[in-house]
Amino acid sequence: MNSCIILVNKPRGLSSNTCVNIVKKAVGAKKAGHLGTLDVLGEGLLPVTINKATTLFDFYLQKDKTYQTTFRFGQTTDTLDLEGEVTGTCDKIISEEDVLKVLPELCGKINQLPPIYSAKKINGQKAYDLARAGKEVELKRKEVEIYSIKLLSHEKENEFTFEVSCSSGTYIRSLCRDMAEKLSTCGVMLNIIRTRCGGFELKDAYTLEDVKAGKFDYIKLQSLFDFPALQFDEKETALLLNGVWLRHEGEGFYNAYNGEQYLGVLEAKEGKLKFYLRFV
Repeated sequence: MNSCIILVNKPRGLSSNTCVNIVKKAVGAKKAGHLGTLDVLGEGLLPVTINKATTLFDFYLQKDKTYQTTFRFGQTTDTLDLEGEVTGTCDKIISEEDVLKVLPELCGKINQLPPIYSAKKINGQKAYDLARAGKEVELKRKEVEIYSIKLLSHEKENEFTFEVSCSSGTYIRSLCRDMAEKLSTCGVMLNIIRTRCGGFELKDAYTLEDVKAGKFDYIKLQSLFDFPALQFDEKETALLLNGVWLRHEGEGFYNAYNGEQYLGVLEAKEGKLKFYLRFV
């Protein structure tokens, strides 16, 4: 299997790593990874990287995301989702008007406190491991940006479905908690579906059954970058692959090729070329 990206629609109840391993086995890849974890209870878009595409993880780490999620007000849990134990209730009935009034207050750059049941690390240990062991968990707030929150539906009493566009690192469970506080109640996240990750969209994703049956298309790595192309002969390619800088006028990024073979992205800086992202 060539180095590429396969867009997968991760089902609820499956970890991201399990999903990656299923794809890896199905396509016979040597290596596989993903471009951003989805919780076990989360579903939707999971871009799976194959072979050399795994080097894209850091590049895509800060890409924006979009989610569809449903919050229920009047109840909360220690995990802020349905996996946890109920820790609070409130009999206040929340209206659409109430919700729409507080949405602008939750958008923009905010210092968000992650859930204690999260993968955030404290002195090398994951917060959820400490929480499950009954130890005190103190997390620091982190600046994230919420670009928009759209109310999509209100089909049941105190249950509201939203579309949230946000920066990487945003916890939707924390958004549920913060929204509930502004509404003077408590809340729990019922579900979450990732519909966009960077330039990738859920509508283009395949089910695991599709992948196992070979009924999918993959994304070629060179299609991800709209940079000018540079061709290199065998000698130049060998030098680049061995970490030798080549001379080049100007600055910027380029897609590098040796004939039909895509080598990766080169950065031109101070008259020299070097690999920015290497795929061979």
